[in-house]
Amino acid sequence: MNVGTTNAGLNLAGYGTNGLRDIKPPVEIPSGWAWVWWGLGALALVAVLFWAWRYWQRRRTLQPAITVIPAHVLAKQKLQEALSRIGQPKEFCILVSDTVRWYLEQRFDFRAPERTTEEFLYELQATNLLTPDQKQSLGEFLNRCDLVKFARYEPGEPELHELHGSAVRLVEETEPLPVAAEPGAEAATANVGSTWDSALK
Repeated sequence: MNVGTTNAGLNLAGYGTNGLRDIKPPVEIPSGWAWVWWGLGALALVAVLFWAWRYWQRRRTLQPAITVIPAHVLAKQKLQEALSRIGQPKEFCILVSDTVRWYLEQRFDFRAPERTTEEFLYELQATNLLTPDQKQSLGEFLNRCDLVKFARYEPGEPELHELHGSAVRLVEETEPLPVAAEPGAEAATANVGSTWDSALK
């Protein structure tokens, strides 16, 4: 009887020891305020991105449109300005000849800025950009300008006016035809890719 009681006590002792478990740390329950702060942060980020996009769009809209002036219009303006130097034959001939060469380069995309007059005319002869009469008139015009520029020839005002008229006539004969505007659309303008300050250097 004593032996049975002892075994039963041992079994109960062992059962009690096996049934013990380590104490678990407390489980952290997320606070409702944390979700609120996360939501506010996300909204603030979206607001900043939206403001930046609107600012960029507004800057893009406010940028002034660049008005491109056609080459023949600029050439006529420069030739008109040249008349103020008609009392200085060399400066006058430099301005009108450079203007005509610049105009032809821009009008026909004929690039020959470093060519001499002979080289310029020779390369132009191989193209169909001008009629034979226009090529002959241009050659006479540039050669007469070179006499004033390099040979110290001093023409009178009537001859300078004649050179000026030849330059204006060449521009008018080769300028593009006006484009008729379609209903609701503006007339197209020619594109010039450089300014006078950089083109005539």
